[in-house]
Amino acid sequence: MSSSSAAVPGHMRAVLLVGHGGLECLQARDDVPVPAPGAGEVLMLVGAAAVNNTDVNTRVGWYEGGGWAGAFQFPRIQGIDACGTVVAVGDGVDPGFIGQRVLVQPCWTEASGRSVFLGSEVDGAFAEYLVVPAAAVHAVSSTLSDVELASFPCSYSTAENMLGRAAVGPGQRVLVTGASGGVGSAAVQLAARRGAQVTAVAAADKHADVTSLGASAVVDRHADLVQAFGRNAFDAVIDVVGGDSWPRLLEVLRPRGQYAVAGAIGGPIVQLDLRTLYLNDLDVHGCTRMDAGVFADLVGYIQRGEVRPLVAATFPLEQILEAQRLFLTKRHVGKIVLQIGRGASDRSGVTAAPPETQRP
Repeated sequence: MSSSSAAVPGHMRAVLLVGHGGLECLQARDDVPVPAPGAGEVLMLVGAAAVNNTDVNTRVGWYEGGGWAGAFQFPRIQGIDACGTVVAVGDGVDPGFIGQRVLVQPCWTEASGRSVFLGSEVDGAFAEYLVVPAAAVHAVSSTLSDVELASFPCSYSTAENMLGRAAVGPGQRVLVTGASGGVGSAAVQLAARRGAQVTAVAAADKHADVTSLGASAVVDRHADLVQAFGRNAFDAVIDVVGGDSWPRLLEVLRPRGQYAVAGAIGGPIVQLDLRTLYLNDLDVHGCTRMDAGVFADLVGYIQRGEVRPLVAATFPLEQILEAQRLFLTKRHVGKIVLQIGRGASDRSGVTAAPPETQRP
């Protein structure tokens, strides 16, 4: 193993998920062994990591028992968003990686064909140090802080993947649900970057924020979409909500329209009239595993300033419970980020003292 001149300690601060359940299943520790990179891997000093729906879903066991996920091993360090600096490399990895500031691709496919998600199948970024395959790290040159950069990987790559699957292009009419959340706000920006005409769905008190991201129109999340826009109104729907109002999302699509989904925060069980689907020749895309090139493209957008970070609040790693409580209120716009590295800066200037909320 090759390492930087800075000494790597034997133990680190980390948050362990020790079982499925409430926030009591998260344990902040300072005696977790620092992992060593194996062949083809790098060791990162983590600067910052963002909070996502997948963290909560995994903690409560939302993915388990329905055939959607494999056996989950405890304890597990969660955290799918990672920004930091490479401090050591394993055998077969170019030592030139050492010292580079990097973002980690949220998921990758092993040679065996197994899909691996950071913080799920392998330990993630809610820790001071992280081991990942060298092929999953992407050097990033940016004036943005670690906190700002950590807001990008999961949400923005998910949104970009959905837009690519739906073949969104210039001049198309695109409807984005959950537009104030991490993936939704990213989808608004990225669809606008593609030259699409974006209509966003968000709570009334978040309309101004969503408009500033590039939406040409914003509608309340309780609105009847068919009544508001009519049928055949959109070329594509980018959805992370689902729920009771889901049938309307297909009804507002034009014939041969594109529907892409990567979440179900409004509820996973929906009603489908198959006639709406097949009589209108609609294409439906389930989007979890990332297509080739998506993350590399995203890093390019970041470096060229074509997308901007949207950080709602920051917390130190040890306050992960407070961060998740605030996250669950859904009163924020953008991402909530954990500042992990001792020297990580947060140029967003946003911190948060969370309101009193009930344990989930």
